[in-house]
Amino acid sequence: MESMARLARLALEGVPCHVIQRGNNRQVTFFSGDDYAVYLDRLKDYADKYQVAVHAFVLMTNHVHLLMTPTTKTGIAQVMQSLGRFYVRYINQTYQRSGTLWEGRYKSTLVDEERYFLTVSRYIELNPVRAGMVDHPADYPWSSYSGNAGDKKIALLSPHACYQALGQSSAERRTAYAALFQEALPDKTLEDIRSASNKGWVLGREDFKQQIAEALGRRTSPAARGGDRKSEAFKKAQGQRRQKSP
Repeated sequence: MESMARLARLALEGVPCHVIQRGNNRQVTFFSGDDYAVYLDRLKDYADKYQVAVHAFVLMTNHVHLLMTPTTKTGIAQVMQSLGRFYVRYINQTYQRSGTLWEGRYKSTLVDEERYFLTVSRYIELNPVRAGMVDHPADYPWSSYSGNAGDKKIALLSPHACYQALGQSSAERRTAYAALFQEALPDKTLEDIRSASNKGWVLGREDFKQQIAEALGRRTSPAARGGDRKSEAFKKAQGQRRQKSP
């Protein structure tokens, strides 16, 4: 019954998507440097095959974050399913283990590129810093930061228009992108990204959410809960009733 209650993932060609996949029960999914390299190599293969552009990534010990734009509605699902199956086989064969590796479903959210694209890219590449693994994103080898902000050539990466607009040359773009990391992401922004990603809603302005809702024919944010006693609308309504009471 639970699967019947789930809304289908939001997916639309040409719209960036933030994808999170975690190890089953938060277990480790990368055991050596070779594992990270294999994952990224195969990610590029499947991204090319299914025509999905990868803009940012980070591979953590027990989960991954990806920022991608598909050219078809099913592109990201095809990449994640193919990559997930391959990587489980690889890990089980390499370490002589069996069983599941990933959580049953990856999480994803559509991203309003005008408002949130570069913010989500920073959010992804700052994961190792927030986890206390490194002091600066440049110190973590398994993310896209060294390609987006440094001079490392990462064949997997495809620059998005928002990134390209940062400068007229690659050097200007790298410098401008690196400068964005001088300011910490506000707590409210972190909360918005996490909430949208974990619950599968759209991350963006209300007009963007409405456009996606119309394009896909389904809601893109939680339904209003009129009886929610914690909601501001409910509290306001209750206050108005009290004022009218004799």
